[in-house]
Amino acid sequence: MSIYQIKPIPRTLDVSPEHYIGGRRVPSRERFEVRSPLDWNHVLANVSRGSEQEVAMAVEAAQKAFPEWASLGPTGRAVFVRRLADLIEENVDRIAQVETLDVGMLERSLRDRLVFRAAKNYRVYADLAERYEENVWHSNGTQNRIIRMPAGPAAIIVPWNAPFLLATWKTAPALMAGCTVVLKPAEWAPLSASVLADLVHEAGFPPGVFNVVQGLGDEAGAALTRHPAIRRISLTGSPETGRVVGAQAAKSIVPFSAELGGKSPFIVFEDADLDAAAEKAAYQYDDAGQVCFAGTRLLIQESIADKFMELFIQYVQRHVLGDPRDERTTIAPLIHPEHLERVDAFIQRARAAGDRILFGGMRADGLWYEPTLVVPRANDSEIVQREVFGPVLTFQTFRDEYEAVALANSTVYGLAAVIYTHSSERAERVGRMVRSGLVWVNTFAVRDLTAPFGGTGISGIGREGGHYALEFYSDLKTLQIREGSVE
Repeated sequence: MSIYQIKPIPRTLDVSPEHYIGGRRVPSRERFEVRSPLDWNHVLANVSRGSEQEVAMAVEAAQKAFPEWASLGPTGRAVFVRRLADLIEENVDRIAQVETLDVGMLERSLRDRLVFRAAKNYRVYADLAERYEENVWHSNGTQNRIIRMPAGPAAIIVPWNAPFLLATWKTAPALMAGCTVVLKPAEWAPLSASVLADLVHEAGFPPGVFNVVQGLGDEAGAALTRHPAIRRISLTGSPETGRVVGAQAAKSIVPFSAELGGKSPFIVFEDADLDAAAEKAAYQYDDAGQVCFAGTRLLIQESIADKFMELFIQYVQRHVLGDPRDERTTIAPLIHPEHLERVDAFIQRARAAGDRILFGGMRADGLWYEPTLVVPRANDSEIVQREVFGPVLTFQTFRDEYEAVALANSTVYGLAAVIYTHSSERAERVGRMVRSGLVWVNTFAVRDLTAPFGGTGISGIGREGGHYALEFYSDLKTLQIREGSVE
């Protein structure tokens, strides 16, 4: 496949390359380049490279700001958080432009959906925190109340895919729980976090409540997670990073939450709406497959496999590789040359192992990779068992529900699953048997922000979303008073 010609990239962006610490911009002597996946020859910014020194400054600022921020209570904090949500909506075009150039995501998806969802994150958590009712009960002659106490400074580490959305998804409950935050964006895509810091500043947050330190994971990230004043750590990343950060959290005895990717099954039964299922299956190539919960393992019942494949290919052929700022484009570039090499290496190993490449499996121009479908030689093939995080799906068939569930549960991941069936009984039965943190039936990527989100197995630990996230950023206290002893 060829791609449309890439439009010129702006020479300058309205983004500060410096850290945001204690309510002001702080430069570092060391810098690192941020390049655009649309044109790897184009340097978007030379960004401050944080070290232990800048991390210490940010954590100190967060510590200093914590008592006052915590004392505001949910209603006082919600004033700032809702103002930030308003500013995000007023700056949709700016945010979408920066994220597209920095990450390569489709600009229309950012502009029409994801940035508004980011604003909604703040509003939802402001509402949830304000409406929280303490659990009160009577037992053994006492009144018992459960009280949420803000935990303290929180380290928030976000990945390079959808970084703006995920930064708001994590910082919203942290802030509304009464924590102050130090946000560490991924070194491959740090720029939209800097835009978020601008909007935090414009919203009038007290200095030190919200801090951003840019840098490399093994430098700034490591310094942040091992800092003794950090009281919560939340990470979205790879299992390898999760193991390192989790070990550090254990040393510091700090609660740790991690979402670490997936290898989600996309199960289609013979009674499903095949056209709808095939269209949604082809959608799994969205964002060049750089989506943690994508249904990358197509599991299709044998009796409808040929018909499904015919429809699926028709929908895949509608994809257009091109400039993510172009409305016609549906497949964007991969984030970085290193990631392109990683994705392509999976395909080369699959070929060598005897897996069959049904279509795709080739680099296009630049950092684009063709939508690829692999028929594995066996279920233990690497291409089935490991997360590729690119536009690569696998195709397998099953005879009955028992085999479908066995295949679905046959990896060490368990973030999400997709089921297509017309039977409510089967949806309930299979939905319960599949081991994953989230199961969609006859739909995909629809999220209720009050519901828990997270994985089983190596897909992660802990849950984000709703009151689950607010309690993660809180220390719970039981206040027990002997009845009749106070007036």
